Amino acid sequence: MAQGFPFAASGQVIGLLGGSFDPAHRGHVHITLQSLKRFNLDRVWWLVSPGNPLKTRGPAPLGKRMAQAKSIMQDPRVSVTDLETRLGTRYTAETLSLIRARYPRNRFVWLMGADNLAQFHHWQNWQQIMESVPVGVLARPGDRISARRSVASQRYDYARLPGHASQLLSRCDAPAWCYINLPLSDASSSAIRARGGWSAE
Repeated sequence: MAQGFPFAASGQVIGLLGGSFDPAHRGHVHITLQSLKRFNLDRVWWLVSPGNPLKTRGPAPLGKRMAQAKSIMQDPRVSVTDLETRLGTRYTAETLSLIRARYPRNRFVWLMGADNLAQFHHWQNWQQIMESVPVGVLARPGDRISARRSVASQRYDYARLPGHASQLLSRCDAPAWCYINLPLSDASSSAIRARGGWSAE
């Protein structure tokens, strides 16, 4: 594998958790560890993005966010990556397409919080994402009702796997998605920034 790209053994199932991680926090760690267990994943890759197209304010420098993410996510099954920067992509659909082409012997599951599912239909080519890889949705405080009533939830209701069958998700062909409720952490990047615990410098 080219330098800077994470290693994946043939046949491994890998969860992809994208975001600005501005900053990464215990909530990210919590949903990552739960995803490994609940969705029967071999590994999880954090995709630390150059920036979020849906946000007007730019994040802290990528190098700072990567270093901080690596310091808080201490599990050998999890890799903190800058794949979007290396691939030159900005949107998730394009990123997924290139990752799947580069790792043809692996299966991937896109991971997201329930807050992202609620506004998923605003993402570029969101239906392409749903129809290319299984999607694991993890409930976070205050997002459950809006997520379950979302455009994406209703559009793909037929492809939803019940929570008690979450370990089967990684073996399903897309479109397939599963919504699970977790013992939740209420940590958030915005709250950390508001408290002055993180700056963009």
